[in-house]
Amino acid sequence: QVQVTESGGGLVQAGGSLRLSCETNIRIFSISSLDWFRSGPGKERELVATISSTGATSYADFVEGRFTISRDNAKNTMYLQMNSLKPEDTGVYYCAVPGLAGWGQGTQVTVSS
Repeated sequence: QVQVTESGGGLVQAGGSLRLSCETNIRIFSISSLDWFRSGPGKERELVATISSTGATSYADFVEGRFTISRDNAKNTMYLQMNSLKPEDTGVYYCAVPGLAGWGQGTQVTVSS
């Protein structure tokens, strides 16, 4: 059974940074797509960033160059470095890997103004 554990969230002021981690119990080196999603207050879950097995990345428009997704295949972990955080980035952040049934518990990010 595929499992993920997200961590690294917290409370920061606007302009601050956080680094989220997503540890999995599967080997990710051959997985083509790893994703970060978020669910904000009153908003549907939305895709934040994707990284492929080759390291190619893509981001939602609202990221505007502030976030960086990465992966460490040796540790079966992926990351989301978030800089210049804004209050509208507040929400629960989830990672997604193929084979995961549903969602993990997520990690709460709260950005104060």
